[in-house]
Amino acid sequence: MMRFYHYSVIAGIGMVLLSGCIAVVSQNILPATAAVPQTTCPRINGPAVYGCRPGRPFQYAIPATGGPGLTFSARGLPEGLTLDRSSGIITGRIKIAGEYRVTLSAVNAIGQAEKVFNIVVGNKIGLTPPMGWNSWNCWGIEVSQAKIMRAAKAMKTTGLSEHGWTYVNIDDGWQGRRGGRFNGIQPNAKFTDMKKLADEIHVLGLKIGIYATPWIETFGGHIGGSSDTVQGTYEWIEHGDCNQNYRANQRNCFRRIGKYLFLDQDVRQWNEWGIDYLKYDWHPIDVIHTRLAAERLQHNERDIFLSLSYGATLAHAPEYAALANSWRTTGDIVDTWTSIIKIANQQQPWCAWGGPGHWNDPDMLLVGVLGWGEHPKPTRLTPDEQYYHFSLWCLLAAPLLLGCDLEKLDPFTFALITNDEVIAIDQDEAGIPAVRIPGATEQQVIWARRLADGALAVGLFNAGDHPTKIIVHWKDLKISGKAQVRDLWQHQDRGQYGESFNSTVSAHGVVLVKITPLR
Repeated sequence: MMRFYHYSVIAGIGMVLLSGCIAVVSQNILPATAAVPQTTCPRINGPAVYGCRPGRPFQYAIPATGGPGLTFSARGLPEGLTLDRSSGIITGRIKIAGEYRVTLSAVNAIGQAEKVFNIVVGNKIGLTPPMGWNSWNCWGIEVSQAKIMRAAKAMKTTGLSEHGWTYVNIDDGWQGRRGGRFNGIQPNAKFTDMKKLADEIHVLGLKIGIYATPWIETFGGHIGGSSDTVQGTYEWIEHGDCNQNYRANQRNCFRRIGKYLFLDQDVRQWNEWGIDYLKYDWHPIDVIHTRLAAERLQHNERDIFLSLSYGATLAHAPEYAALANSWRTTGDIVDTWTSIIKIANQQQPWCAWGGPGHWNDPDMLLVGVLGWGEHPKPTRLTPDEQYYHFSLWCLLAAPLLLGCDLEKLDPFTFALITNDEVIAIDQDEAGIPAVRIPGATEQQVIWARRLADGALAVGLFNAGDHPTKIIVHWKDLKISGKAQVRDLWQHQDRGQYGESFNSTVSAHGVVLVKITPLR
């Protein structure tokens, strides 16, 4: 039996009850350049908490569905912030540390939605895992300013941003030579104006990320954050052993940290451009350079999310958790079932270290159309395997970073990544990663995560090659009595159960439920 699809795929036109209103969902998802929004009952999505540091530029776009004609309001906004009522974008600066309870509202001709939203101004950012897109698995080293802007526009026009997808991250391949007033890394010819790009992305209510390494040379053969010369010159560029974009012809020669580190110069440049996210990529992820990056960003002009890549060392987990916002717990993911299972089996030891402001990162989401710069094609993961992939990442409280071509979203992929009930598990404000329930077999695996409202998100995962019944017992969840069970992929209440819940799970599939104890 194939795993069920999202209601908008199986039903042609499906109807879902939202806040007392009937929302009609069309089966056909149009290309990003021709999306046709529909007016439905408003719903405010996204997290219930947001962290920033005092005095830093603040930007938050209220993620809300409801089609054209939405207007926004916010009661209790702290001094220094303003809301654009038509776009729902909140901007400004908050000078005084503290916790500010705000009520967000979205209204259209059909109805109104409200959501309590806590703005926490202090030392922590990234209080929920980041959601967005990264260029690598789509464009690889062929990334360009035009492609990044197209991705940003697609995130907006498809409606992905209405479900909380926010970051548009440039991976390796943007770097040219050092220069400018800070002697920071300047973009190559594929990126004509980084500040203009960042400004245009911010106008859309989105955020922009960038890629760097403390090595002399990146994995892709471009210049890194250190050099063997005080001027910050690079041997392959000086010798002309590179292409027109200064990518080294003989790569892998300088995957080491040079004598001189240019972190301060590069951060100054990123501040001037308006960067919001840094993927800092080298191996192994040592504590010394993690600390240098964290301390520089802690005392920065902007809030920049610090993501460490790749292959963190479990022995250094306490240091990563104290210093960084996320760290890669694995090598590079590929779009195969073997890769998904290998990564899944590595996550349990890391669970103790994830939480608000510091997240375990099992790498990007390989759904949709992928290419790595050439020959784009649909992911090799089956629909069931994609449910498995996405469900586990949400239970683990992992960063959700798409790698697909956002201009080629098919109906299944769109439905998969816009299921707000499933996304809400990832974005739960308690920030408690799931743990693997003891006693499950190697192929019949149960992951459970305690949520802020006292409920539990539980995934029944079948890594085997045949459908099988999986049972979760209340005693293993440390609850008792009756509990309400809701299937989050089917948007369906399964009823009340006492002592246990079981379901038949497809091969390489998952049943993801929310279990709410009844008091």
